[in-house]
Amino acid sequence: MPSYIRYILIILGAGLLFCPFLGHVHLFDWDEINFAECAREMIVSKDYLRAQIDFMPFWEKPPVFIWMQVLAMKLLGVGDYAARFPNAVMGIVTLATLFYAGKKIIGEKMATWWVVLYGATWLPHFYFKTGIIDPTFNYFIFLAFFQLHLLKFSSNKTTHALLAGLFLGLAVLTKGPVAIIVAALSLGVYVLINRGLKGFTVKQLAIIACSAAIPFLLWLLACVATHGFAYGKWFLTEFISYQARLFTTEDADHGGPFFYHFIVLLIGCFPASAFLFQYTGKRRSDTDRSRDFTRLMWIMFWVVLILFSIVKTKIVHYSSLCYFPLTYLAALQLYRLGNEALKIKRLVKVILLSTGSILAVIIMLLPVVGINKASIIPLVDDPFARGNFQANVQWSYTECLWGLFYLAGIWGAFLVMNKNFRKGMIALCVVQLVIIQVTVLHFTPKIEAYSQRAAIDFYKSFEGKEVYIHSLGYKSYAYLFYARKQPFANQNYYLNGKINEQWLLTAPLDRPAYFVCKVQDAGQYFSMPQLEKTGEQNGFVFFRRR
Repeated sequence: MPSYIRYILIILGAGLLFCPFLGHVHLFDWDEINFAECAREMIVSKDYLRAQIDFMPFWEKPPVFIWMQVLAMKLLGVGDYAARFPNAVMGIVTLATLFYAGKKIIGEKMATWWVVLYGATWLPHFYFKTGIIDPTFNYFIFLAFFQLHLLKFSSNKTTHALLAGLFLGLAVLTKGPVAIIVAALSLGVYVLINRGLKGFTVKQLAIIACSAAIPFLLWLLACVATHGFAYGKWFLTEFISYQARLFTTEDADHGGPFFYHFIVLLIGCFPASAFLFQYTGKRRSDTDRSRDFTRLMWIMFWVVLILFSIVKTKIVHYSSLCYFPLTYLAALQLYRLGNEALKIKRLVKVILLSTGSILAVIIMLLPVVGINKASIIPLVDDPFARGNFQANVQWSYTECLWGLFYLAGIWGAFLVMNKNFRKGMIALCVVQLVIIQVTVLHFTPKIEAYSQRAAIDFYKSFEGKEVYIHSLGYKSYAYLFYARKQPFANQNYYLNGKINEQWLLTAPLDRPAYFVCKVQDAGQYFSMPQLEKTGEQNGFVFFRRR
C-alpha cells in the first residue's frame, strides 16, 4: 500500500475517533474551563496578545494554545466543542507524525503499531478529547527531540538545529519553561551516556538555544510594545514565580506520593505500559539510527517521570509527555513480537491481564455504585462528596455489560495472542477503541452530572444578564465561561488585581449579585443577613444579595 494512502487512512481514522461529540459534556473545572475562558475573553476584549481571566491579566500560561482555541471559537462559535477542537486536530496531526517518525526510524510496520497503540491507549487517546494544553505542548516537545535525532544523522544539520530550537520555543510559548528544563536535563543525560557530544557540535547547540528563544521573545516584545515595559516586567516576575511554586509546593491541594506518576502511567497507559516490561536491551540487528532514537526515548521517559515525581504538585497530565516515549518503546516491542521469534514475557502477561481486569471491574462497578448510592452516602465523610452523590443520575445494571464486554475482550484477545500475537494484539486494540469511546460518550457525562453540572446549570441561567456571579470559598472559572461574563465598568469590582469579594458581599451594588459555595462552607454565609439562600443541589448552595 502506498504511503500516502496510509496517511489518508490515518487522518480519516483519527478524525472519526477524535472530532465527533466533543461538546456532549461540559468543560471540566479548572483546567479546561480556564483556557477556554482565556480564549473567550480574548475575543470579547479583542486583546489577542495577553491572556486574561475575568478581564484581568493572567500570567500562568503563555498564549499558543489559547490562540488555537480563539481560532476554533471564531470558526465554530464559543462553546465546549470549539474549546476541545484544537486538541482533536492535534490528535490527527500527532498520529500522522508518529507514522512518519516511526517509518523513518524503523519502518512502516513499526510505525503502524505506534499509531494504533497510541490511539488505543487510555490517557493518550482521552486527552485528545479535552481542552487542556498538554497534548499540544507535548507534540512540540516531541518534534524538538525528533529534530535533534535527525540532526545527528542528516547532512542538513543547520536546518534541523533551527527546527529543533523553534519547536522547543513553541513549546515554551505553549506552557512555559518546563520545556527548557525537560530538554536540558534530557540532553545532559544523553551526553553523559554517550560520553560526550558525539554527533553534535557546540555551534549546533547554540543554534538550537538561540532559535528556541525566538518565539517567546517575539511575543514578549509585542506585549511590551503594546502594553508597556511595566507589563512585560510584571508578567515575567509573576510567571516565573508561579512556575517555581508548582515545583516546590502542592499547588491547589494537588499533592501525592513520589510514585504517583508511576501508577498513573501503569494504569492510565494500558495496554502500552505493559509492554515496557518486554524490553530486552541492546540488539545486534538494530541500526545505529534506531538504537540512538530508542536511547533518546528512554531518556525522555525517565527524565519526565522522575522530574514530575519530585515536583510537589501532582496532577495526572503532568507526566503526559511520557506518552510519546512510552508508546514508542511499547510499539517497538509489538513490532518485534509480531515479526521475530519472540515470546511474551510472563511478567508482561501478568501486568496485561491484571491491569486490564482491574479497569474492567471498575467500569462494571460504576453502575452498581450509582444504583446503590443510598447505602454508600452514609459511609462518605466529605459533605461535598455526599452532596455530589445526591445527583439524579439514571443507572441500570445492564450498563455493567460494558465492563463485562471489556473483561471478556481482554481475556479473549490474550488467548488469541498466545496463538497469533498479531491478531490477538489487533483484537485488543479494537476492544480498547470501543471501550474508550463508550466511556467518553456514556460514562463521562454521568460522572460530570455528579461533580459539577448543578453549578454549571446555575451559571448558564444568567447568560446575557447583567448580574454579578461569584464562587465563595473555592476557586472556579465555570461561572465566567458559562454565564458569558462581560467586563464591568464598576472599578470597585477589582481590588489589587483580584475580585473584591468583600465589596460584592457588603457594599451597595449597581446590579443583582449571586453566589455559589460548597455545602461544607455554607454555614458562615447563612449568618450573613444580606445573603438569601435560593437553593441547594448536589453539594452546591446558591445565594443572592437581598
